Amino acid sequence: MTAIANSLLAALPRKDYQRLLSGLVPVELGFGDVLYEPGKPIRDVYFPGQSLVSLLTVVEGHLALEVGLVGRDGMVGIPLALGIDASPVRALVQGGGAALRMNAARFRRELRRSPPLQRALNRYVYSLMAQISQTAGCNRFHVVQARLARWLLMTRDRVRSAEFRMTHQFLSHMLGVRRVGVTEAGALQRRKLIEYRRGHIRILDHRGLQNAACACYEGLKPS
Repeated sequence: MTAIANSLLAALPRKDYQRLLSGLVPVELGFGDVLYEPGKPIRDVYFPGQSLVSLLTVVEGHLALEVGLVGRDGMVGIPLALGIDASPVRALVQGGGAALRMNAARFRRELRRSPPLQRALNRYVYSLMAQISQTAGCNRFHVVQARLARWLLMTRDRVRSAEFRMTHQFLSHMLGVRRVGVTEAGALQRRKLIEYRRGHIRILDHRGLQNAACACYEGLKPS
């Protein structure tokens, strides 16, 4: 059996996963794709493999702040697992790559008939709630550079790569600030912890970046 890239699906008993297969469509998510908007219906759920999706809360229609990250550890479209049809956040593809997609109607049917899938999603809902809560506290109390270091490590863990794409706009979404995000990335680069050029980041010193990150990182590692 081919290795399953998404760890939530990989944790299911084989017979439950096999039953899901016919409804899972391989897709390639593109950097910057918007999967959901706040208040809009959720028509599909996504199980990222090599991709990464940022969950953004939108204020006054245009200001956005990242509150969560979903990678190979979880599923995008969690409200459907809770019986809610609309998204409370904008789901924006931050790291392009492979994912598996299932339409909402099929997902609801499979969820009803699969207790192992229910349990896996319940555990993931808990971890996502913890991530969102920790991120909210981090955004309020920790300095920008430590938050950026924490976020870079979180991204590395979820895409399993030390290199990934990054734009000034994504930096501002993550940090909840405007252009200062670019300054902070430059500060980490001057310390030779990262290399940042042309919209791409490469982590050079993992241990140094962990030392620069706030303590929140330990509680935000994927399970």
